[in-house]
Amino acid sequence: MTGHVREAFRALRVRNFRLFAAGQIVSVAGTWMMVVAQDWLVLGLTGDSGPALATVTALQFIPLLLFTLHGGRLADRHDKRALLTAANLASGTLALLLALLVFTDTVRLWHVYAFALGLGMANSVEVPTRMAFVSELVGPQLLPNASALSAAYFNAARVVGPALSGLLITAAGTGWTMLVNAASYGATVAGLRLIRPAELHRAPRDTTRARVLDGLRHTARRGDLTVPMALVGAVGLFGMNFQLTLPLLAKSVFHSDASSFGLLTTAFASGSLAAAFVTTARRGRPAARVVTGSAIAFGAVEAAVGRAPSYAAAVALLFLTGFTAIYFAQAANHYIQLGSDPRYRGRVLALYTLILQGSTPLGAVLVGALTDRWGVRSALLTGGLVSLAAGCAAALAHRRCARRATHGGEIRSAEGHEAQGGAGAPGRREAHGGPGAQGGQEAHGAQEDVRP
Repeated sequence: MTGHVREAFRALRVRNFRLFAAGQIVSVAGTWMMVVAQDWLVLGLTGDSGPALATVTALQFIPLLLFTLHGGRLADRHDKRALLTAANLASGTLALLLALLVFTDTVRLWHVYAFALGLGMANSVEVPTRMAFVSELVGPQLLPNASALSAAYFNAARVVGPALSGLLITAAGTGWTMLVNAASYGATVAGLRLIRPAELHRAPRDTTRARVLDGLRHTARRGDLTVPMALVGAVGLFGMNFQLTLPLLAKSVFHSDASSFGLLTTAFASGSLAAAFVTTARRGRPAARVVTGSAIAFGAVEAAVGRAPSYAAAVALLFLTGFTAIYFAQAANHYIQLGSDPRYRGRVLALYTLILQGSTPLGAVLVGALTDRWGVRSALLTGGLVSLAAGCAAALAHRRCARRATHGGEIRSAEGHEAQGGAGAPGRREAHGGPGAQGGQEAHGAQEDVRP
């Protein structure tokens, strides 16, 4: 048993990752505390205005849509540790300024809007850079474990952070909560500066001008990357809208109070945390069938939530939904990250972030319209069935990609044998050093990358 536990946390044997993870745990908890404090502040300033809350969310999210790909380009071209330090210092400064405005009782709604926009700008650089930096901390062999541990502390903070924030707001007010969040960024910066650069697993940086378009072309040429990207988009668009469906499920279907709604949310978060710990056992790039199979499982369970006959059944099914949602997200992340060229990894992960996070608010509009017309059960059922169908379609697409890669490799291999047996030495030199050899290497790489 002790051996299994030790294996589950094996990435923490790496000193640099321990420092980074420790800072992230403090910072992520502070971020979730800030989410609650910021929302509470907006409601207090506006007299419980829903549109004001929506505006804050939109202002924080729009920079991610517009600039995440450029953030990935910066991550591929510059020192990721320096970029992360700068982004966290900027976020911490913004939180400190907002806290001071609250303490001096001079805060206005436009201040919160400006803070949200500035934080979104910082996150558009921080998110893709952080995702790409994990591979530099631990290397490709430990990347799945490190990524799973990151998901574990994120989901743990999602449970602990809001609870601590509620207690602190009640005891001392929103200003102190924001001040704690500002200080939490210092933990991340301290961990980053204590990291030993000589122990990082850095790939050679491209000395030419890194362009967003090059990253998009790299992804488009790779069927093993475009298929899971499309799958992530479909699941995010239709299936990952629980911030909208869970409150409606609790209130309009089961007529629950706030504590019962909290239990639904806790069930989902607990399943997510369990999946994060399960995926710590992963040692390499998962097979494509793991990605598509987990999407299918997620769709089936979410559809079942839409047909849950009782509150107790919904709690149990939401645990499974949280589990399959995070298992799918982790499998897709590992498959894409470990399959991409390190020179383009920042831009590829930026595209992954854009698709995953960009599809969710668009899906919220669609799901919101669906719930208004036919109720939240129909929204959950539709989201689950669409995710299930997308998983099946992605599985078929992966099989076709694998067959094409295998067929292409056989043709190039045959051409190579013919060249070796043909007209003398010049033909042999072309077979080994010319286009034929290059094509054979590309086919071999494609066979390694596409696993049905």
